[in-house]
Amino acid sequence: MTRRPHSSTRIGKSSAANMLRGLRMVATCCAFAGLLAAAAPALAQDPLPPSSDPFYTYDDDSADAEPGTVLRTRTVPLAAATPALPLPVNGIQLLYRTTGQTGQPSLAATTVIQPANPGGNPKIVSFQNFYDALGSQCNPSYSLRGGGNINEYGRYVDLGVISHYLSAGYTVVVPDYETTDLAFGAGRQAGHATLDGIRAAQRQLAADPAQTPVVMIGYSGGSIATEFATEAAANGYAPELNIIGVAEGGLPVDYQHAIDYMNGTKDWSRVIPLILGGVSRGYGIDLDPYLSDFGKRVMHDVQNRCLETVDYTLSIQDLLLPQYQQYMRVPELAHMLTDTRMSAPADPKAPMFVMIGNSDGYGDGVMAAGDERDLARGYCGKGVPVQFRELTIDHKATGLQFMAAAAPFVDERFNQAPATNDCAVI
Repeated sequence: MTRRPHSSTRIGKSSAANMLRGLRMVATCCAFAGLLAAAAPALAQDPLPPSSDPFYTYDDDSADAEPGTVLRTRTVPLAAATPALPLPVNGIQLLYRTTGQTGQPSLAATTVIQPANPGGNPKIVSFQNFYDALGSQCNPSYSLRGGGNINEYGRYVDLGVISHYLSAGYTVVVPDYETTDLAFGAGRQAGHATLDGIRAAQRQLAADPAQTPVVMIGYSGGSIATEFATEAAANGYAPELNIIGVAEGGLPVDYQHAIDYMNGTKDWSRVIPLILGGVSRGYGIDLDPYLSDFGKRVMHDVQNRCLETVDYTLSIQDLLLPQYQQYMRVPELAHMLTDTRMSAPADPKAPMFVMIGNSDGYGDGVMAAGDERDLARGYCGKGVPVQFRELTIDHKATGLQFMAAAAPFVDERFNQAPATNDCAVI
């Protein structure tokens, strides 16, 4: 893929006003969450980390259970910051059966958070946050309980987003979409876990799937789960779900292009070993035969880490033996990276909101904007209304804008407003 100049979709006055209101909303909710935490006493002790918590294991044979079957349930307090400071809301956590990258049975957990006065069939926002990790201490089901000493910025963004949707009367479902295998980047597995998390939530809440509208949102790592859930739903996985909208941004449409773009960069090349480690877990591929001594040390170091704690500047060639440095010529590596490419499915169902960054004419520092545009055009070609925004800022800055701009899109979908369609100008 060659680098090419960016092109931005113009933001009209009404859309700009919605984006500004959304940004103020998220900022206010984040501040509100912080004030609640500051006013509350610290929890007596941190929750057990998932690696030590029996909730995340299931000894009985779950392979024969239907995907989305709830295996364990518990009610937990939610908290912010470190030390953990409780918030005035509880969540219901579910361990459920799902389907792995190659079709194998798998387990995942999700956190279901209801508004203060739920009534009737819920309106569900499935929020796939960007927890990008190979270690279970990064799971949303743990961090939302105040666990871990990681990514306080991301934690408060999550709480702000969740607070807004709760205040609007929506039920928020936050899946550990990497599953208990921590297969970061294994898109099909993440998509299945997202859809099965919605199924599990509906079963727990005794909701009628046909009468329960669902909007899925996710940015960056969360966009992997969101996009592959969209593709899986269109291809017949969880057909009973009533998905009425999808908001996604910062999409790694093609891992090869993303890896080549990040290669050797100071800010983002640290993502490369996490992608290789997580995707290979999903496919059950042993990377050791391809790794240099340095690569083995790095992969061992990151095998239980969260992205925020990883600090390397490297290239993928540094990680590999000389004979494997043209990595897309290695059959196993090429398979796992090409098999996770995103593409518009044959029969997508719901209107979409897509926001991407383009800070240097090629991408946002991580994702290739041309790939993201092509994905949006693919959905347009299948007749899907796509509200599209391309901003001339980097990946992190676009993420904040995305969380703000997705909020009015979610409201519009639940209110059955006409879908904005930018397909003619992408």
